[in-house]
Amino acid sequence: MKALLALFGAVQVVLGLLLWITPGFFFDEIGPYGVRNDHYMGDLATWYLALGAVTLVAVRRVDWRIPVLVLALAQNTLHAFNHLIDVNHAHPKWLGPANLISLVLTTLLLAWMLNAQRDPAR
Repeated sequence: MKALLALFGAVQVVLGLLLWITPGFFFDEIGPYGVRNDHYMGDLATWYLALGAVTLVAVRRVDWRIPVLVLALAQNTLHAFNHLIDVNHAHPKWLGPANLISLVLTTLLLAWMLNAQRDPAR
C-alpha cells in the first residue's frame, strides 16, 4: 500500500507542477481539450498539488489513508466521467480515449486500494 500511495501521490504532484510551471506543454501533450486557459490550469494545478501532498502524508499516516483514498476515488471517478463526455474533443483524437483509459484504470486501482485498506486481511 505504501508504494502505491507514494506512486499515486508523486504522479499527482508531477501533474500539478506540469500544469503550473509548463501549462503550454501540459495543454499540448496531455490535455488538449478546448481553448487553453492558463489561469484555470493553475487553479487545477493547486488541486493536483494538494491531493498529491495529502496522499504522500498518508504513506506514513495510516489514519489518513481511508479519507484520502475516498477523496481521490471520488475525484478520479468524476474526472473519468468528464473525460467520457469529452472523449472525442482531444486533438489529436487518440489522446481522448488514451486519457479516458488511464483515468478508468486509475479509478479501479484507487477502488482496490480503498477496499484493501478497509479490509487489511485481503
